[in-house]
Amino acid sequence: MPDQPQSAVKTSALTGITLVAFAANSILCRAALQGPEIDPLAFTSLRLTSGAVFLALLVIIRNRSLAALARPKWRPSLALFFYAIAFSLAYVALPAGTGALLLFASVQVTMIGLSLIKGERMRKGEWLGAVLALVGLIYLLSPGLAAPPLLFAGLMILSGIGWGLYSLYGKVETDPITATARNFLYAVPFALVLGIAPAAFSQISTTGVILAIASGAIASGMGYVVWYAALRGLSAMEASIVQLAVPVVAAVGGILFLGENLTLRFALASLVILGGILITILAKNRPARSS
Repeated sequence: MPDQPQSAVKTSALTGITLVAFAANSILCRAALQGPEIDPLAFTSLRLTSGAVFLALLVIIRNRSLAALARPKWRPSLALFFYAIAFSLAYVALPAGTGALLLFASVQVTMIGLSLIKGERMRKGEWLGAVLALVGLIYLLSPGLAAPPLLFAGLMILSGIGWGLYSLYGKVETDPITATARNFLYAVPFALVLGIAPAAFSQISTTGVILAIASGAIASGMGYVVWYAALRGLSAMEASIVQLAVPVVAAVGGILFLGENLTLRFALASLVILGGILITILAKNRPARSS
């Protein structure tokens, strides 16, 4: 019996939960590290490990077996680890919204750049959007009192490159939940190396541990599961567009829960970067003209 179409209400609810979960990763990480409640190395180790445990248990419940997790794919696991460690190191100094904006923009730039390297052609509208987003990124990082610290901004851009690579590896997967569980599981060995580093647990509190586990098990693990459920009711273009809200939600969360300020530079850069990405998505998904 074929699956019934997912209702618009259910899809909207699942999408909203996902956006909050994705933005929560930025808020939880920044809350843990600005205190600091925990060292970024320990945060990354606990985040990946708790995410792996949650997702592995889910796969066992679904499949009643660990067989699906038995064959590692090291490239996506390494890309996931690279994203996670650079993400944590960046949030030592970046506001939640700024970090999310840099992450999202660099993910898109990475995926566009790799598509060009593979020989894909971009339409004029895609080029326009990409250039506009790049201009916004340059403006955000340009020197000035409101500019984010360049070192930490660079770390978040590296994190976005890691996530972009991870996303491209995931395009070929037919069972995204199992693939995500497997990648988290095989990222744990890299995370455990962080755990034995001398600085890893130089500062840690119960609050920091709770925030790291919440980021891994809930915002990451459960967030991905809900997102894959939401995708059943979204087109590829809709899925791309709704993710534009993540930096905005993260910025609002930073203001409400972390006492961060909304700067004019961030607001203008967000409009230009997210507007450019939106133009690129719309141009990419526009039907080709018939000759």
